[in-house]
Amino acid sequence: MRLTFLGTGSAMPTGERNQTGLLLENTEDRLLLENTEDRLLLDCGSGVLDALSATEPGYTKLDAVILTHHHLDHVADLLPLLKARWLSDAPRISIAGPPGTEALLDELLDVHVYLRKHVDPDVTDIEAGETTLAGFDVAAGETRHSMAGFGYRLSPAGTDEPAIVFSGDTAASPGILSMADGADVLVHDCSFPDDVETDNHATPASLGNALADADADVGALYLTHLYPHTDGHHEEMIASVREHYDGKVAVASDGLTVEL
Repeated sequence: MRLTFLGTGSAMPTGERNQTGLLLENTEDRLLLENTEDRLLLDCGSGVLDALSATEPGYTKLDAVILTHHHLDHVADLLPLLKARWLSDAPRISIAGPPGTEALLDELLDVHVYLRKHVDPDVTDIEAGETTLAGFDVAAGETRHSMAGFGYRLSPAGTDEPAIVFSGDTAASPGILSMADGADVLVHDCSFPDDVETDNHATPASLGNALADADADVGALYLTHLYPHTDGHHEEMIASVREHYDGKVAVASDGLTVEL
């Protein structure tokens, strides 16, 4: 599998990071089979479509989008993606997310009515638990944020291949982190340094403590959803996590690719 960070920023732009978006590809299937379902986009914030366009084979060969929640910095490029695919004559795409995802798409299309006759995504509300999407097994767990949402554990369907876990926006908690035990990669919200008080996002110390409490063993932890407050503090954030958690920790950046 290949994981590409298309956007590692937040709702406050910096000029260096897009809003949230991750591309997960099952590269083994791509080498072996044609037309296999193997490219999944996690969240679709502002700037993500442009970053996706720079990948090979771009936005037309995307199989599905899965949303962690419905805040604007995670869904802003959804309609631009659908319009670009319509203009490119791309096939129908699947969109899934927590309860309310179908209603969200209906309301967005109510604003841009002309798109209704041109775009017809297959939209599904999912519940906590296990499902399959775009050739991946997906386990959804509830997050702790100002809006209801899910974090996800994903691996190639029907295999024991590597797994990644994406927290979405959430305060650090052993509950969501228990999903990450044994995963090759954990991508976790770490929006602010420790001197910023927040109960909707993780900070380095809270994340390190929660990882220790969950006793989660992961191959590598990548910090994402970075507000401008974190600029110039990345090394101290990594050090803060490591005070409580003994594992590989890195700050994610746009364009970073991780091969699993």
